[in-house]
Amino acid sequence: MQKIIYLLVLVFLVSCGKQSKEYAKFSGLISNNSAKEVSIIGKGYKKVIPVGTDGTFSDTLKVKASGYHTFFDGKNKQVIFISNGDNQNFNYDYKNFESSAIDISGLGSETSDFLVKKTKFDLKEKMNNINHFYKLKEDVFTTRINFLESEVKKMLSIKGIDSTILDNQKTYYKNFFNKVKSKHKKEHLLTTSLGKGKLSPKFTDYLNYKGGKTSLKDFKGKYVYVDVWATWCGPCKQQIPYLAKIEKEYHGKNIEFVSISVDDARRNQGSWDKAKDKWRKMIAAKKMGGVQLFADRGFQSEFIKAYGINSIPRFLLIDPQGNIVNSNAPRPSQSQLKTLLDGLL
Repeated sequence: MQKIIYLLVLVFLVSCGKQSKEYAKFSGLISNNSAKEVSIIGKGYKKVIPVGTDGTFSDTLKVKASGYHTFFDGKNKQVIFISNGDNQNFNYDYKNFESSAIDISGLGSETSDFLVKKTKFDLKEKMNNINHFYKLKEDVFTTRINFLESEVKKMLSIKGIDSTILDNQKTYYKNFFNKVKSKHKKEHLLTTSLGKGKLSPKFTDYLNYKGGKTSLKDFKGKYVYVDVWATWCGPCKQQIPYLAKIEKEYHGKNIEFVSISVDDARRNQGSWDKAKDKWRKMIAAKKMGGVQLFADRGFQSEFIKAYGINSIPRFLLIDPQGNIVNSNAPRPSQSQLKTLLDGLL
């Protein structure tokens, strides 16, 4: 009889020490609390848990699938990871959610803890503001990126992170660093020396389709929307009808639409004359309007190099005083262009 009682007690204690795989338990303590309830929100799933007057909350969750869920208290939000079988405890400061520590512990909490660390890391290091990195000078940028890559590597080495989430975040950070490193040189130029309000580089004596030579100074007193293109450029040609429509809509306004061709001898059997002839024929064939100019040395023209243009089409917007409004302006096919122009004209 005593052996039976002992076995029953042992079974009871062992079962109490395990978390059921059919549901998750989620509890926590909120300091400086004003929330009356917290919600756990997943794909096709939501559970609302009341918060006691002492800031505590606790309930069981039967989530539809393991994965990302959002913890939300009506003010603060954090992505966490929940699986049935977890027993996670979530403690934080309601009033100082972003600046204070968030403590996640318990069975299955490793991935949630990682996601909290990732959120705070991205916020602190401005990972969600890619333009911040583009403004940095080359040496500062390199040092900064090397440091961040090292810190990310440490963060991704935390034990116990769900493999799918880990692979997802490795891909995310790899793509982020590849993008910011490959674009830094160009974007740094655009956000510093070619930023809004800076004096625009000049072009001088470009061949005009209608005859004579034309310079940027000839448009002083007007806004100038510049389209840098070439006859061989497919995406450039796609923009031609959209540009024609914009030109018609803003006809009579204080703006000139100037198209600058970067056709050159290299793509025309070494002949500048053939390049110019091809340019003239396309303007006539497509009945292109606006001011049609031919850059003096194609991509090697000082104006083109000063704007860091190595791919086309590229659009620029310059103000009546010759200052840059946007050195990478929206394309004619984009609705943002009309919004920009309507705010100026």
